[in-house]
Amino acid sequence: MIKINKLRFGTAGIPLSTPKPSTITGIEQVRKLGLDAMELEFVRRVNIKPEMAKKIKYVAQKNDVLLTAHAPYYINLNATEKAKVEASKRRIIQSAERLYEAGGWSVVFHAGYYLNQDPSKVYEKIKSEIKDIVRVLQDKGIDVWIRPELTGKPTQFGSLKELIRISQEVEGVLPAIDFAHCHARNKGRYNSTEEWREMLSLIEKELGREALDNMHIHISGINYSEKGEKNHLNLQESDMKWEDLLRVLKEFRVKGVIISESPNIEGDALLMKKKYEEIKV
Repeated sequence: MIKINKLRFGTAGIPLSTPKPSTITGIEQVRKLGLDAMELEFVRRVNIKPEMAKKIKYVAQKNDVLLTAHAPYYINLNATEKAKVEASKRRIIQSAERLYEAGGWSVVFHAGYYLNQDPSKVYEKIKSEIKDIVRVLQDKGIDVWIRPELTGKPTQFGSLKELIRISQEVEGVLPAIDFAHCHARNKGRYNSTEEWREMLSLIEKELGREALDNMHIHISGINYSEKGEKNHLNLQESDMKWEDLLRVLKEFRVKGVIISESPNIEGDALLMKKKYEEIKV
């Protein structure tokens, strides 16, 4: 596994300001902007071929840009149809393979939906499928973190406690912590220094220092209702107390990557990086 020695900041996908946008020009633009991470967005499908992954690896290493990936959104490891579960697993495996070939570090995905079922049964089903994914990847020698994401709606699998438990029970798995989703899922809670300290303390207690040294974080503004997440917003147009959040991350000496998922992806990534560097703790 790639060793991370600091907290890096980057964009969810190719920066909007990239001339002639492609993954390679996107990585170069990330570096020009003064950022040092980029998430490959496999939104509908894994759209990078193995030979292109090798070129991406070269450019990312040359520019010291850490790569992560977001697996396609059509994933439900708790689908009732076996074919849908198998297709979901293939998408995660393929995302991890391509990321690894591109020299990347961590692949994130939304694991599934409860579908009005008993959450404890859903947990066991999703855990079993993730174990299977990890086994396949280990057999292929693919060494990247597998990250079920903290999701934005109570109907989706992915509460903090579920993610911590699955990380304890399956090797090679750690949570992807989306702080905006946590805020939306909990109807406006988890937007204070005390609550963030509580979250990070729990992660450290249950998963050890390794989890805080290897955090895959998403931050953006968010619009939400009683049903949870509606859409992402720019930080300064939202109620997210993001400056306080950065202070807590610095206080806990978190390392890893913060990916901006705001609509103005690089604008907020740069805003967070600048603010983070100014914070004294």
